[in-house]
Amino acid sequence: MSTTFSKLGVPQWVSEALARQGITEPFQIQKITIKEGLDGDDICGRAPTGSGKTLAFGIPLVVRTKAAKPRKPQSLILAPTRELADQICKELRAFSGKRIVSVVYGGVSYGPQRKALTKGVDILVACPGRLEDLIEQRELTLEDVKQVVIDEADRMADMGFMPAVKRILDQTSKERQTILFSATLDHDVAKLKKHYQRNPVTREIGEKTPDIKNADHTYAIAKKAEKPELVAKAVNSTWPAIIFCRTRHGADRLVKQLKRLDIDSEPIHGGKSQHQRKRALKNFSTGKVQALVATDVAARGIHVDGVALVVHYDPPEDHKAYIHRSGRTARAGSQGVVLSIIQPEQKKNAKKLQKRLGITESIREINADQLPEIQSQPQKETQQKTRHEHKRANESRTTSKPKGKKPANRNSKGSAKKRPQNKKHKPRKSNASQQKRKSNKNNHQKSQQNQAKRSNNGSQKSQPNRKARRAHLQHKK
Repeated sequence: MSTTFSKLGVPQWVSEALARQGITEPFQIQKITIKEGLDGDDICGRAPTGSGKTLAFGIPLVVRTKAAKPRKPQSLILAPTRELADQICKELRAFSGKRIVSVVYGGVSYGPQRKALTKGVDILVACPGRLEDLIEQRELTLEDVKQVVIDEADRMADMGFMPAVKRILDQTSKERQTILFSATLDHDVAKLKKHYQRNPVTREIGEKTPDIKNADHTYAIAKKAEKPELVAKAVNSTWPAIIFCRTRHGADRLVKQLKRLDIDSEPIHGGKSQHQRKRALKNFSTGKVQALVATDVAARGIHVDGVALVVHYDPPEDHKAYIHRSGRTARAGSQGVVLSIIQPEQKKNAKKLQKRLGITESIREINADQLPEIQSQPQKETQQKTRHEHKRANESRTTSKPKGKKPANRNSKGSAKKRPQNKKHKPRKSNASQQKRKSNKNNHQKSQQNQAKRSNNGSQKSQPNRKARRAHLQHKK
């Protein structure tokens, strides 16, 4: 007998809102945490990426949150990246009912965020940096926060957010409910659990490294100059793909190199504005580009279904980074390929990383022409056909001429009078001639005015001023 949200104690209005989205049965992590969350217990949960953690903590949060006063939210969710914070906010708004959910993070202007806080926010999703800025500016206080969720707690520690997280928790209500969720429960998460939770229940599902067990891992040795071609072949055979680089400059450079190899890709990293990052994610999720070239900022927070390939263009810093990167594919039981490109001098470190992760795949030289053979499970022909049709449709839209405009015929009579296609040079010439005519007209008017003044001056000499004449005629005392 299947479990439903109603059996877990979820109110009917929330269940109906989820059903409208096609969500009728809870995932495993939701089954074992929602009831305790609704009861107000502290929870420390571990679950693989893409297992439904957002609903696991989001449903109890929405149900237990009360209406908030201006600048005094009732519930707080902390997330390490802008993309993850934005994703959580959107998911909660889909079933939050009358509860107001808002998000604050850096990279965008303060104005809309201040306006929302002034009106009143019941559930606030925030990145630690922007949240502390707003607190210092006295735009909000956390004294009324009764529920706190720390999502991706291990990533918070990796990114150096732990001091900020502790400062934020110290400002919330001492009677709060604290929920921690993470893909891994390491030493840093244990510290948070010890100091900021009261008798928490620990709930874990799946293997400790589930994100890398479901994918097919392939290691290829290639020299630095050969890497772009190798990636292009891989993406051309298996996409959508996310390619991870170590630096922002490296990501931007790879996008240009892939473009020369006829691969459509877009970069996403901390150097891009939030608008640019959103646009890149939208183009990637809708299939307008084949690949997303990212730094580790994208290892968390990007939720795109159907990512077929993850490429480690530059080696990850450690085993946790490898897990989080690779977790973008093979999500929720689906298949995926993880390709690591190893330079000859990096082979030793790659073997150490493999041993730590429990991966036994061989590291070998592989030519670009052999890449189609590395797929663990070939993609269906219908999916390939749909993706290529989508790509061709996008290309035709960009190359097609605008409707309602006829092409200019240079040989036709009177074509010289039509507006030229090049707007950079011709209009400048016409503007210059117009200014010349205008200046000549002004000079002509000035010359006429000067002549009039000279004529007036001459007439005034023959006819003295009346006041001067009266003064001359008066008797001197």
